[in-house]
Amino acid sequence: MKRMEGAGKEAYRKTWLRHGVQPPLFGVSYADLYKLQKEIGADQALASQLWKTGNHDARVLATLVADPAVMTAKELDAWLANATNRIMNDAVACVAGRSPHAAKKAEAWRKAKGEWTSSAGWSVVAQLAAATEMVPDAQLEPLLAEIRDDIAAAPNYARHAMNGALIAIGGHRPALRAKAVATARAVGKVDVDHGGTSCQTPDAVGYIAKMAARATKRAPARKGRAATRSR
Repeated sequence: MKRMEGAGKEAYRKTWLRHGVQPPLFGVSYADLYKLQKEIGADQALASQLWKTGNHDARVLATLVADPAVMTAKELDAWLANATNRIMNDAVACVAGRSPHAAKKAEAWRKAKGEWTSSAGWSVVAQLAAATEMVPDAQLEPLLAEIRDDIAAAPNYARHAMNGALIAIGGHRPALRAKAVATARAVGKVDVDHGGTSCQTPDAVGYIAKMAARATKRAPARKGRAATRSR
């Protein structure tokens, strides 16, 4: 806590406050938090202590050094209950998405009526879409219709998270790409109020196309490495 306090800067404090963060906070940059993460590694006991401080920067560090493999579903729910700004919400969802409870939390959280819980659920869906070994395409496909039908009436930041999940499904799952693009076109522009920040909600059709292009470009390189190893 002393090291984070010493690393705090007013400019970052102002930035985090614009993103809806509430005091107490020091205003520590992610660069400094990543340095601490590298030193600490995974330490769930420390993560729990950091979370209990209630300090925003300490809680962000807690999500970086947490060990998702040993966190219980109850602990994840408790952390999410305090994640009522977009920075912390995304951070807690990232921990949940790397835990053994990811699929169940994606299912339960995204169906919640509250803005922050449903946002976290859809953010976990996006992580599952990227982790092709965890969830099959068949489990993600019905979510495209859910996004198409529900996104317009969803709470503000949940719309951003749903759009992110749609992009992740289309970008990481080639077999679902055409359906994801069709869903994005049916949805149209997703309006999200990002407050006094410079954050934006990306156009899903364009972003999926960029991800597909990058994947196509990487494919020959992967094949080349595989051929070299086989020799």
